[in-house]
Amino acid sequence: MATPRAVAFDIGKVLLDFDFLRAGQALSPLSDLTPLQIRELIDQSPLLHRFETGRMNARQFYDEVRQLSGYTGTFDEFGPAFAAIFTEIAEMTALLAEFRRRHIPAYIFSNTNELAVQYMLQHYPFMSGFDGYILSYKVGAMKPHAPIYDALERMSGLSGAELFYLDDRPENVAAGAARGWIGHIHSDPEVTWQIARSLFGWPEPT
Repeated sequence: MATPRAVAFDIGKVLLDFDFLRAGQALSPLSDLTPLQIRELIDQSPLLHRFETGRMNARQFYDEVRQLSGYTGTFDEFGPAFAAIFTEIAEMTALLAEFRRRHIPAYIFSNTNELAVQYMLQHYPFMSGFDGYILSYKVGAMKPHAPIYDALERMSGLSGAELFYLDDRPENVAAGAARGWIGHIHSDPEVTWQIARSLFGWPEPT
């Protein structure tokens, strides 16, 4: 098998863990809902789907959450409270650093939204310097639908087995594999590291 020429990283549960309950806990004191109710409102909900496919902007999303939850905070307060849900997965950001050290192009390929991206760029230095960012809210489509995969191929100029793709969602990896990408369903950093070493011919650590 030929060595891939680039790697595409999902963000959530791959480079950063996340928990929408943290957003619920931050927003609840200024709303009529409990933290769990707010998590239900925003976690993988139809409302979040609209936001992450670019069918509403950040201000419209804030207004909708405010109407549904009774939230009384300002827009500037809302953004960080909503987006501060992440925890860095150090073993995986170390893998990203290894790709960069070896000058292998790396792309972000994520279902996400503008508030989350703003927060991540401000708080996680590793988020800067990717060779490209394919973001659902900018593309107007979410994985596993074809347009966002098309966007990565156009941006990178690569296709098929030239792309190595890491994601925690089996359906997303399957959509890439159907295009010939080399995909891995990430769950264990040690296993993912081993697969990267095997694919790219890296030596075992001494």
